Amino acid sequence: MATQTYTVTGMTCSHCVNSVGTEIKQLPGVTDVEVDLATGQVTVTSEQPLDDAAVEAAVDEAGYAVAR
Repeated sequence: MATQTYTVTGMTCSHCVNSVGTEIKQLPGVTDVEVDLATGQVTVTSEQPLDDAAVEAAVDEAGYAVAR
């Protein structure tokens, strides 16, 4: 198992949290996603380490951005 944490900008409500979580959960190998609205932290657990670009693309699809 691998765990990676990202900071996502632009989330303001529970709908934002759900959107981001739903998109990331669709990535192959993802087993769990925890989104903390207050901090913008998104912790992703997966079977193998994920490609950061794939996570960024999923967050972008939800309408938000990963902070760099």
